[in-house]
Order: sequence, then C-alpha cells, then structure tokens
Amino acid sequence: MSITRIASRYAKSLIDLAKEQGNVETVVEDFKYFNEATKNRDLLLLLKSPIINVSKKQQVFDALFKDKFSELSFAFLSIVLNKGREKQLPEIATEFLEQYKRMKHISTVKLITATTLSAETISKIKQRLVASEATDDHVELEVEVDPNILGGFVLDFGDRLYDASVAHQLEALKKEFTKSDYINAM
Repeated sequence: MSITRIASRYAKSLIDLAKEQGNVETVVEDFKYFNEATKNRDLLLLLKSPIINVSKKQQVFDALFKDKFSELSFAFLSIVLNKGREKQLPEIATEFLEQYKRMKHISTVKLITATTLSAETISKIKQRLVASEATDDHVELEVEVDPNILGGFVLDFGDRLYDASVAHQLEALKKEFTKSDYINAM
C-alpha cells in the first residue's frame, strides 16, 4: 500500500475519532507540534530507523509527548507505533492537518515578495483572497521574502500559481525576443 493511502486512512480515522470525542482543535494543535518536532533530524531518523526497537521508540515518545499531548493524540501515536507504521507518522500528521483544513474550509496560500510587506498590506491581500472565489472561506497566509523575484509577488495555493514577479516578466520578455524574428541593423 502506498504511503499516501496509509497516511490518508490513518488521518481520517484520527479526525473521525477526534470529532466523535469533541476535541478536534486540541488534536490539531498536538499534531502541529508533532509536525514541527519531526523537522528535527534526530527524531525523524528515530522514526525511520528499523534498528531501534518499538519499546525504545515508545520511551522517547513518552519523554517527548506524553505530558504535552491530549490523551487521544498520545494514544494514537502509540497505536501507530505498535502497528509498525511509525515511519509514516510525519506523512500521517501532514495529511491529518490537510484533512482538517479541508473540513474547516481553510486555504493555505503562500505569498512570496521581494521585500517585507507591512501588516496592513498583508491584511489587505488576505481580505482580497478571502473575497475571491479561488480560495475557501478562510485563508491561512504564509509570507516569504525572496529578493530573487526582484519585485512584484508570487501567490501559490493548491494547484495554482500566480506569478506577477518582475523576474517572471523579464523571463517572458526574453523568451518572446528569442523566438520572434527581428532585423539586425548593422
């Protein structure tokens, strides 16, 4: 079975159980924390290691998550660990958060600009995105600064990319000039 399918099934089971118990928001916060924790190389290697036995991994989970996570979140992690699926936990956590966003109609939009924007400008952009039909009812905006785009902005959300950067426009002009016939005046 593919990792995507495994992650989707486990995530759906967790979200259904969290809805049933009425603590979806708590579990979401736990898995946001877990997602950040798996960015630590050592924890990721521990999860992926076939050499380290389950009891040792459970001890690490106890130390890291038992007191911080809700009972449901910690029990879920333990079940996945005991089923031998700990290698897929990062993907399961990511899929769980994606399913939560779909359930709550939240679009994640990445905004890339050449310079840092003011909070007021970011707020206006967010309002325009919410008002548009391209996004869901709520928008989660991730802002990134990349001086390589020279100016303008890039919006990336879902399967869409809107590139209004100066670098993109210059590249389009370059392609246009190289493919068009012109007279070399010498």
